[in-house]
Amino acid sequence: MSAVGVTSSLPTAIGGPPAAPVREVRPAGQRIPLGRVVRVELRKMFDTRSGFWLLASIAISAVLASVGVVLFAPDSELTYSTFALAIRIPMAIILPMIAILSVTSEWSQRSGLTTFTLVPHRSRVLLAKGMAAVAVGVASMVLAFAIGVLGNLAGTAVAGTSPVWDASLIDIVHGFLGQVLSLLIGFMLGVLIRSSSGAIVAYFVYSLVLPGVFALLASSQSWFRDLQPWIDVQFAQTPLFEYGGSLASDQWAQIGVTGLVWMVIPMAIGVRLVLRSEVT
Repeated sequence: MSAVGVTSSLPTAIGGPPAAPVREVRPAGQRIPLGRVVRVELRKMFDTRSGFWLLASIAISAVLASVGVVLFAPDSELTYSTFALAIRIPMAIILPMIAILSVTSEWSQRSGLTTFTLVPHRSRVLLAKGMAAVAVGVASMVLAFAIGVLGNLAGTAVAGTSPVWDASLIDIVHGFLGQVLSLLIGFMLGVLIRSSSGAIVAYFVYSLVLPGVFALLASSQSWFRDLQPWIDVQFAQTPLFEYGGSLASDQWAQIGVTGLVWMVIPMAIGVRLVLRSEVT
């Protein structure tokens, strides 16, 4: 803790030498705790009407996806994995959008100057934003998977069949990890681009355009077929969403290599740009 000094003088005795000044030491204000910064970032994600409805859309889309499975899926497909797959599709879009907007709002709403004045260490602000986004993502996934459980129970009750729980604990953990990685990709794009529209467009290019390009290249070029799992991040992460037990060591290695190339390195570049750029 730093301290500030205040100089004061003591009265001197009559006829005596002047007393030496006494330096009072007062503790300076402490740095804002990281937990408080995280709570502020969480509140900022809910404060606006658009932010509230974006978060609410996770539950709404999970309910609609579950209803769609109940209405249109054949009785033989009314299993928990079917509901989880249906819920995962909208979540793969919404969660990265939440992470992107949690970062880019400081620049799009021009509140960055206030935020970085109150908390001068920008790295702590980015860390708090990332922790808040992951916390919201995990809570949203818990809610969505709970809705999937209710959908499986309701769907099988309507169809008159027994509930099928074909997802193990390791499958659910893999699904959580895959969704968190997708969310962090969105967070990385927000930090790197710092523009809501630009980061959102970049995410759709990353999630929709690049996988198609890589798939076409793998089907037409034999030399690329073996390289695809080490280059295509979507292809490498696909086993996380498949229900079939643990992943092989080479599959984990492919997830790590593609994550390093597509997330860690761009994130480091984006953080450096945020720390060095002017905020208006």
